[in-house]
Formats: sequence, C-alpha cells, structure tokens
Amino acid sequence: MTAANAKPAVGEEVVTSRILTAPNLISAARLCLVPLYLWLLLSGEDIWATVVFAIAALTDFVDGQVARRTHSVSKLGKLLDPAVDTILMMTGVIGTCLVGRCPVWILVIIIARELFLLIGGGILIKTRDIHIPVVYAGKFATTFLFIGFAALLLNQPLIPGLGITDIPWLPGFSSEPVCWGIWFIYIGLILQIGVTVYYCIQAAHKLKGQV
Repeated sequence: MTAANAKPAVGEEVVTSRILTAPNLISAARLCLVPLYLWLLLSGEDIWATVVFAIAALTDFVDGQVARRTHSVSKLGKLLDPAVDTILMMTGVIGTCLVGRCPVWILVIIIARELFLLIGGGILIKTRDIHIPVVYAGKFATTFLFIGFAALLLNQPLIPGLGITDIPWLPGFSSEPVCWGIWFIYIGLILQIGVTVYYCIQAAHKLKGQV
C-alpha cells in the first residue's frame, strides 16, 4: 500500500485539504464580526459591541469542537482558527484601549507576545522543522482575556478597587471603582506569560536535541 493510500492509525487526527468545511465557515464568520465589533464600539453602541464580541469569542470553542466531532479538521482550518483568535484578541484590546477602558501597557504586552510567538514559531518551523504543540493553558488564558474584554466593553457593574496604590495605569489596585473584567484580564495575562515561558523551554529542549 502506497503512502498516499495508507489509512490513518487508530486515534490519529485526519487532516483534509478541503476549504469549504463547516468549521472554516464558522471561523470566516468570526472574522467578519471583527470590523462590525469595532464599528459598533466606536459608534458608542457598547451593548451591541459587547454582544458581537462575545459571539465571536464564544464561537472559538464551537469551530474546534465541530471540526473534531465531524472529522473535518483541515489544513486551512489549522491556520485560520488561531489566526482569527489572534486578530480577535488584538482588536479586543485595541478597542478597549481606544475607549479608555484598558491601560496601554496591556495592549503592548499582548501584541508583543503575539508577534513573538508568530515570528519565533515561523522561524522554528521554517529553519528547524520544529512544531511546539498548543497547551490547554493557552486556551484558558485566551478565555479569561475574552471575558475580560467583553466585560470592559460593557463597563458594568463596577466594583471597588483594592486601594493598594494610586498608580493610574493599574486599574483595580487603586481605590477607584473598576469594572470586574480587569481582574480576568490580569489572570489571562499571567497565564499567557506562563504559557509563553513554557513554549520557550520546549523550543530550547527541541533545539538542544537537534544539536
């Protein structure tokens, strides 16, 4: 039996070359919601912007589940799904920064991390054929961030700050009332940094194994 006709092993994920699959259509629909979300937010429609962002974020779980349950994992989908996640993450933080509800340093950290993983991962794949598998902690981090951004878009209810410091760029730690979503963003950032360190360690081990 030739390699082209070989059947996949039991439990092995089958990846197709099809483009028009249900998961890919869901990912494409999520991508189309991004400009709609930004338009609604900048038009002052906070509630509708939150609804659109929440739908786009929630369907992140849907497309992956549909792909696995219907055995329609595709090469395009493996690229499209994380790309849409990254775009949604970046537009989420940019939007909340534009309306003054998220500190700029959070925007800088998230964008710097995404670019680092994108460029670093691309270099590893192209030059050393090294692939670092995604860990569930990264999905948890993304979920916390999406919830946090959605809450900041709605900007309610507000809760008292901790009153630890008066530094204005650390919302939640001052005595000023703050949207509860900022704490989800802090947790998401900590998880993202931890996951990034884990990816770097795994990459270093694989590089060492090739020496």
